[in-house]
This record gives sequence, C-alpha cells and structure tokens, in this order.
Amino acid sequence: MKIKDIFNLAIKMGIRADFRGSEGIEKLLARKKEKYEKLSEKEKERFDLEALNNPYLDSRIYYIAQDKEIKKVLVGIDIEPAELLLAKKIKGIDLIIAHHPVGKGLAHLADVMHLQCDVLNFYGVPINIAEGLMKERISEVARGVNRLNVERTVDTAKLLGFNLMNAHTPADNLAAKFLKDIIEIEKPERVEDILNLLDEIPEYKEAVKIGTGPKIFVGEPERRCGKICLSEITGGTEPTPKIYEKMAQAGIGTLVGMHMGEESKKEAEAANINVVIAGHMSSDSLGVNLFLDELQKKGIEIVPCSGLIRISRVK
Repeated sequence: MKIKDIFNLAIKMGIRADFRGSEGIEKLLARKKEKYEKLSEKEKERFDLEALNNPYLDSRIYYIAQDKEIKKVLVGIDIEPAELLLAKKIKGIDLIIAHHPVGKGLAHLADVMHLQCDVLNFYGVPINIAEGLMKERISEVARGVNRLNVERTVDTAKLLGFNLMNAHTPADNLAAKFLKDIIEIEKPERVEDILNLLDEIPEYKEAVKIGTGPKIFVGEPERRCGKICLSEITGGTEPTPKIYEKMAQAGIGTLVGMHMGEESKKEAEAANINVVIAGHMSSDSLGVNLFLDELQKKGIEIVPCSGLIRISRVK
C-alpha cells in the first residue's frame, strides 16, 4: 500500500462507521460541490478543494517525501516534533501517522463538529436545536485554532523528510460504532454495568492499570442508565455545555464520552444525566487500533508511540 491507499482506506472505514451512513455522506459532499460551483472565481481560489472528496477535513495527508510502498509506520495519538525526531532513531520508518490533527487538519477541526448535530439527532435531539446550540461552539473552536502554530509538526516532517498523515474523525467513528454495537448487544441496565463492560475492552483495561481508565463523572453506580448516548466519542471535540438540558428532554439518561470539562459536567449534573467518561487516550487508541489492524493484515509493521495503546485484534 502507498500513502494515498492508506489514507483512502481510513476515510472509507470512517464513512462505513459514520452515524450518518454512506447516503448522508454522499449528500454532504454533493452539497459542498454545489456550493463550490456557485462561487466566484476569486472565492474558488480560497476554497479548500479537499472538501469536495473528503468528508473529514481534520484528517489529511500533510507531506509526501517519497511516494513508495509502505512497510513500517510510526503511529501516535499526538505527533509533534519530538516524535519525528524519535522516528529518526527507529530504522525503516516509511510513514508517520498521527491521530490528532496538525497543520491544515487542525485548522479545519471545527468543520467536522457538524457531525455532532447528526449524532445528537440520532439519539432524539431535534436537529434544529442541535444545530442552533452547536453553532456557537463550532465558531468558538474555529476561532481558537487561529492562535496555534498549526504548521509546526508539518514543517518538521518536511525538514526531516518524513511522510506524514493523520486520521482523526475516521478513527473516532470506528470507536463510536464499536462501543455503540457492544452497548446495543449487552444492554447495560445500570451505570456500573457500563463500567464493567468497558473494563473488558483491552484498551480500557490497560488504561485502568495506569489510572486513566473509565470513570463515573456524574451519577452513581446503582443508577439506572435509561437511554444511553454516545454523542461525545466522535465529532471533533467537546460540544457546548448548553446541550445537556436538551439531551435530557430528548430522553437521554446516560452519556458515554471520551472527556468532559468542568462546565459541561455541572450542566450534565443539573440535567440529571449520568456521565461515564471512558477515557481520552484509551478511546482514541480503540479507534486507531481498528484502523491499524487493516494495515497489519496488509503486512505493514506498526510501531506505536505517543499515548497509543496498541491492541491488535488480527487473528
């Protein structure tokens, strides 16, 4: 597999696991194409052409130093200059894969947050309310990346001559679908049942050993779950704290997420929504591993670093 083959596989897997379904993604891309065709020539010059084919603009190929068959990859949750320097010490690295976006992918992180509106709608929150409340948060995230040195890692990859890409929302989609499928099969009744369920998943089991395993942020172990929602596993980053009241009104009783800030915790508590935080690095690792297993099947060697809890499910 070459770099573009690996990247296209990540996008394909992400679409297959997306809450919106392949038809929803086709509509999304068609709408972007329609809007692009109506732009003036000057506006087209500013348009990100990647948006016409890639529904996850937080996932990119950043640099191809040498387009060749990939045999060995270094993969981390966060790839920064330190990890690139580490790669110089490891013989035979052909490609570096980050989970979290850098460069242009980080600059466009807010674009994928619209997915959260569709996930919330999937769980019963009216789409007009989800979109209305998320608009401010999406704008906040878009403004926030402007202060960041987004090209730092990309520039270092170019200087060191490393191929560099990332897969963020596609991997998060894989993790969300994996957890959704397990919860729908096992049907946990109480909050502690969700914890027990997560503790059996290898990535979370490993996280428990270092103190970052699943935790109850809001609620008690004996509380009944009600409708369980996985709206905060994928979709870029945390939603607006204002959403929890509307989630409760939609009948959601328990939220399973990756991480949660204090303001969001207080709002979820006020709305009487139980919150189980599975863990950030462990949840990211779950989604990345499901993608990496497909590379392993192709004979590509995986070297994990930077917070990736590598668990192979390849038999």
